[in-house]
Amino acid sequence: MTVTAGHRITIEQGTQHVRVEHDGQVVAESKRPLVLRETGCPVRYYLPPEDVRTDLLTPSGTHTYCPFKGTASYWSLPGGEDQVWAYPEPKAEVAEIKDHLCFYATEEVAKAS
Repeated sequence: MTVTAGHRITIEQGTQHVRVEHDGQVVAESKRPLVLRETGCPVRYYLPPEDVRTDLLTPSGTHTYCPFKGTASYWSLPGGEDQVWAYPEPKAEVAEIKDHLCFYATEEVAKAS
């Protein structure tokens, strides 16, 4: 956990079943996401690369900087620029998200009853 002047980030190993679809195609599916909660931001699921169709990703020249997490690198999906990001060298306080991929459009899959 990292906390700075009212800003807080927590990361936990999730057991949710999450899926990412783009243009009707499953791009990622995982039952072992890292769940990142950050003050003022929506919950984000960081997925292990083994659970992502990396063959559909094209590296982007986009990079953004977060003072709490570090510099993010981005990838595009066919017809969707900069839809995926990761922190190749995250700050020590959030080291567990290293190389995990995060998507803007992730949905939790309902459990079968």
